[in-house]
Amino acid sequence: MNKELEHSFVELLEKHQNIVHKVCRLYTNNYDAHNDLFQEITIQLWKAYPKFRGDSKFSTWMYRVGLNTAITLYRKSKRTINTLEFDAVQFKIKAEDYDDTEEQQLKLLYNAVYELNDIEKALVFLYLEDKNYREISETMGITEVNARVKMNRVKTKLRTILNP
Repeated sequence: MNKELEHSFVELLEKHQNIVHKVCRLYTNNYDAHNDLFQEITIQLWKAYPKFRGDSKFSTWMYRVGLNTAITLYRKSKRTINTLEFDAVQFKIKAEDYDDTEEQQLKLLYNAVYELNDIEKALVFLYLEDKNYREISETMGITEVNARVKMNRVKTKLRTILNP
């Protein structure tokens, strides 16, 4: 394997690894499942990296590979597994950046997002990452209009979940 290719991949992965952690957090809710999904996404990124042409930003490409991997694994599993709360995992976010109120709101949001289907989760994730509808449509492989329509439906669904 080309050492230069390997070095550039590892450098980019380290720089943008929080993207993968966020995708894992969205599709898992325990430490072991998070690590398994992180490893699988990393493998898929490595396999696809030689074909990365640079037509989009690396981070956009990474979102797409990560979300597609998570969605594929989610669909393959199709079985219900009881999982534990995700509170034990720490991210590279300083504790002082969050007060208790914000943490409680995040928990409510994550609980609501867990009730969405896999495509809806991806939409919410990209939306919360401040991606515009053009970037969302590129990442998910749908039209910009379709991304807007789906996002409006998801917003309505989340309002119903959060305010029964």
